Amino acid sequence: MMILDDFFWRAVIAGMGVAIVAGPVGCFIVWRRMSYLGDTMAHSALLGVAFGIFLEVNLMLGVFVVSLTVAVLLFIFQRQKQLANDAVLGTLSHASLALGILLISLMVWVRIDLMGFLFGDILAVNLVDLYWIYGGGFLILLTLLWLWRPLLAITFDNELAQAEGVSVLRVQLVFMLLISAVIALSMKIIGILLVTSLLIIPVSAARRFSRTPEQMALGGIIIGMASVGLGLGASMQIDTPSGPLIVIAAVLFFFAANLFPLRKF
Repeated sequence: MMILDDFFWRAVIAGMGVAIVAGPVGCFIVWRRMSYLGDTMAHSALLGVAFGIFLEVNLMLGVFVVSLTVAVLLFIFQRQKQLANDAVLGTLSHASLALGILLISLMVWVRIDLMGFLFGDILAVNLVDLYWIYGGGFLILLTLLWLWRPLLAITFDNELAQAEGVSVLRVQLVFMLLISAVIALSMKIIGILLVTSLLIIPVSAARRFSRTPEQMALGGIIIGMASVGLGLGASMQIDTPSGPLIVIAAVLFFFAANLFPLRKF
């Protein structure tokens, strides 16, 4: 347990756990072109932080509940088809972010490190967070394993999957729940504003080397873990928020990967 007494190694262990979960989930976000949806749910996380502080509950739980609520609202609006998807996403994204900032600014009796929430703070990771990340991550991976084939089916041909008996509505809702959970787990490591990058950039880099969906998921995990390690190490050395440096490391891997020819599934 000595290693867990050091804040840096706690952050590294937490970041590796987040990367393991973000890789497989991020694959479907990239394949289904849901990046903007991920950003919208991530921006709503600040509102979850505000509610978590106000209600004095675990912040990850608050972020998860609010992100899931926004996901359900998005799903309802998309089903109604009265507005374009990007209009709904933009409205909910900015509204939830603005409301979260407003509520936090009104809670003058609480001292809040807003920069830490927005861009990550390795000092903020504690043992309870590790339990949440690895316990929640295990449940996320189990659920994703259960949904892997149905998700692949609706990703490549929605109508054919429905004809084969896949419950498209249920699968989509559960997948949104998984995205909400990953956002909640990633908040302290990479920050609310940058959390979607860990879902998108590593798997996009891994796509260059992958022949199968499973290889892409595994490659996303490896590149994500390497990005977390480099980003946290640099954050420790130059005393800056961890989130931007993790993203920069992932982007460097992405550009390096694009020097190689693309493999097709």
